[in-house]
Amino acid sequence: MEQPKGVDWTVIILTCQYKDSVEVFQRELEIRQKREQIPTRTLLLAVEDPEVHVGSGGATLNALLVVAEHLSARAGFTVVTSDVLHSAWILILHMGRDFPFDDCGRAFTCLPVENPQAPVEAVVCNLDCLLDIMSHRLGPGSPPGVWVCSTDMLLSVPPNPGISWDGFRGARVIALPGSTAYARNHGVYLTDSQGFVLDIYYQGTEAEIQRCARPDGRVPLVSGLVFFSVETAEHLLATHVSPPLDACTYMGLDSGARPVQLSLFFDILLCMARNVRREDFLVGQPPEMGQGDADIAGYRHGARAELWRELRDQPLTVAYVPDGSYNYMTNSASEFLHSLTFPGAPGAQVVHSQVEERQLLGARSSVVSCLLEGPVQLGPGSVLQHCHLRGPIHIGTGCFVSGLDVAQSEALHGLELHDLVLQGHHVQLHGARSRAFTLVGRLDSWERQGTGTYLNMSWSQFFQKTGIRDWDLWDPDMPRIERCLLNARLFPVLHPSRALGPQDMLWMLDPQEAGSKALRAWRASWRLSWEQLQPCLDRAATLASRRHLFFRQALHKARHVLEARQDLSLRPLIQAAVREGCPGPLMATLDQVAAGVGDPGVAARALACVADVLGCMAEGQGGLRSGPAANPEWVRPFSYLECGDLARGVAALAEERDKWLSRGAVEGGLHLCGDRTSSILAGAALAALQRAAGRAVGTEALIHAVLHLEQVLTTGGGWQDQVGGLMPGIKVGRSRPQLPLKVEVEEITVPAGFVQKLNDHLLLVYTGKTRLARNLLQDVLRSWYARLPAVVQNAHNLVRHTEECAEAFRQGSLPLLGQCLTSYWEQKKLMAPGCEPLAVRRMMDVLAPHVHGQSLAGAGGGGFLYLLTKEPRQKEALEAVLAKTEGLGNYSIHLVEVDTQGLSLQLLGD
Repeated sequence: MEQPKGVDWTVIILTCQYKDSVEVFQRELEIRQKREQIPTRTLLLAVEDPEVHVGSGGATLNALLVVAEHLSARAGFTVVTSDVLHSAWILILHMGRDFPFDDCGRAFTCLPVENPQAPVEAVVCNLDCLLDIMSHRLGPGSPPGVWVCSTDMLLSVPPNPGISWDGFRGARVIALPGSTAYARNHGVYLTDSQGFVLDIYYQGTEAEIQRCARPDGRVPLVSGLVFFSVETAEHLLATHVSPPLDACTYMGLDSGARPVQLSLFFDILLCMARNVRREDFLVGQPPEMGQGDADIAGYRHGARAELWRELRDQPLTVAYVPDGSYNYMTNSASEFLHSLTFPGAPGAQVVHSQVEERQLLGARSSVVSCLLEGPVQLGPGSVLQHCHLRGPIHIGTGCFVSGLDVAQSEALHGLELHDLVLQGHHVQLHGARSRAFTLVGRLDSWERQGTGTYLNMSWSQFFQKTGIRDWDLWDPDMPRIERCLLNARLFPVLHPSRALGPQDMLWMLDPQEAGSKALRAWRASWRLSWEQLQPCLDRAATLASRRHLFFRQALHKARHVLEARQDLSLRPLIQAAVREGCPGPLMATLDQVAAGVGDPGVAARALACVADVLGCMAEGQGGLRSGPAANPEWVRPFSYLECGDLARGVAALAEERDKWLSRGAVEGGLHLCGDRTSSILAGAALAALQRAAGRAVGTEALIHAVLHLEQVLTTGGGWQDQVGGLMPGIKVGRSRPQLPLKVEVEEITVPAGFVQKLNDHLLLVYTGKTRLARNLLQDVLRSWYARLPAVVQNAHNLVRHTEECAEAFRQGSLPLLGQCLTSYWEQKKLMAPGCEPLAVRRMMDVLAPHVHGQSLAGAGGGGFLYLLTKEPRQKEALEAVLAKTEGLGNYSIHLVEVDTQGLSLQLLGD
């Protein structure tokens, strides 16, 4: 199914809690714009929430104010005006709370999925999936306005969700189906038959949830998605100047206003629900508020009164997507692992990772952006992310391991992990960068409660097993009811005499084996709780480390794809390396493959990939790509290659390439022009030269000689023109995928009288459009060397259709031949986009009713069009048809017939 046209966003804004993360996340948005996930004209903003606890509603109001300011400034206004919203499509993405399983939050949690159609290869994180859903599934068709999307959930939405925007006004929430059991811990919408929201329940009673149920028994879940019309967005924006709602924005807080926590769904949207009464709304509080916030009830009363006044008259409707799914990313390790391991999958998901055959990956396991060397065993239901591990390593069932490098993987040797979460973190402590490691149990709870577990055992069992005492973890004056995993000082971040590693946590799994020394080292370390660790996380270093590991495994992938001769395109990987500023290591790897493989075919593909890297680096600034050709500075490298010395040739190419790269841009330009040598003319010229020299040469040798000549002249080309023009009759040519190239020609036997019948129905039309085939041919070759999936499939189809065409000749069927011609032209266009000029398309459309089939000859782009007419001897009739068509230029129609003699030479005077 064809993907809908994406939304041309005016602004995409990402909100986050931490000031030091704003620049990091701004860069992440810009990277996605370079990857073509976001339109180039879109304004990208990452902003800090004015306070950590302003809530989703406060973050939305602050983001809307920031957007209005930027659009007002862009429009040349000196004051903020909501008028700028009237022609804008705005997307607000909320990062939300900290996430225990990814240092960069739920938005940047990587998923075991990949997009083979993406122009740039990259690890897919939750943010990427949500951007795709908003841009291509939910957003298309919506009027100007403001979309708000949380990033704390995993969503699935069908390509065409069927949302109608006819007559829309107010706000609209997107609801996805869930079971009544799931709804007990989440929010649900109560709606009427017209789709208006009557109420919103969070962790509702059984009776409330049942009132929301649809005929199929499922309920519409609050999914973190809402759309505000321009009118409603203006009403919401107007509240930012009214106390106490001004405290939700940076402007109010800068003025000394007391912060207020506001929920998007249970404050802003709830006041628009039809069954909600004013007196109930004013005294209520959103579920995300803690019990300790009850002392500000009067302050909240004023905030809700202002919302009611401004928004109550705005209609709130629901768009229910029955074929979608919603999963909130909770703090439960079990639920997180379940969401990443796809219970229905038969085996392991290995995405953007390099693993060896001797590694054993269990069912329902997943490996994302990892480099695994040596024997590594991963048990069922376990997940590896962002790790470079060197075995022997045995990770058992139910584990999540992330952020370990090859040096740290040694700490796993000899261990067998089960039901554990082991993570490596990049941290900054008073400006100094270092690493820290955390270990928790899969069953441990991250909720604030006085009871709980650690490493899947009770605290008392843990203390007894390890020798750690409660005063090691909590201050003595902290009430027991407040002690929990979140505030336990478990995790070493600095040791006075050595660097830290996973072993500083793993010793707790077997304290007797580790000995008392491990406990003393742990106590001697400066330790932080999980809560204390969060502000110290170095998100810039984390994302940079992930990117570095991704490209390390990508280099292994590139080498393997080339050496194993896989029909897998490296073009997306090349685009990624260039756009993210690291083409050098990729070109070095490609050089190594070309020089060391000993196979000219593999070496040619590797060097073609180097050319692709350079082409991407040029960003279209160098005109059409044609290569160095006979440039004297490249003669030495080419001479090595012609002699078969791949190692010296590739080294010389790299040396010359580095010189060119270091020169930078040159002022002005040099335009080179040239003529394409006709393959048939070249064959005739070579045959004449051989004859004049007294040498006898067969047609088969002549075909290969022309092929060599065209490469020397840099015009490129294949062998099909020589086979067609130098050999007589109707034939099919074939060559096996091997070097040296050998062309085999088979003459096709046709029914008696068919050749004359074919002559009567063949016409040749000069289109009036000249073309240079070289650039077309080079682009085709580059696409093939890049193994672009569409090109690989098209090449297989071309071979298959060639045999079908040969069979049509054997049957003597003109209609079948016409179908082959038309299919052939469609395949040519797939192979060489841009080979059909508009004037030629116009001509072909006019001729279509009169022909069985038609195609441009050669590489396309202009030149001659050959036709198989429905009626015989149609030259004059078609000349009359074309004469009535405007804009065709200097065309002409010619008679043509099958050559039954082939190449013949006649000396002058004979």
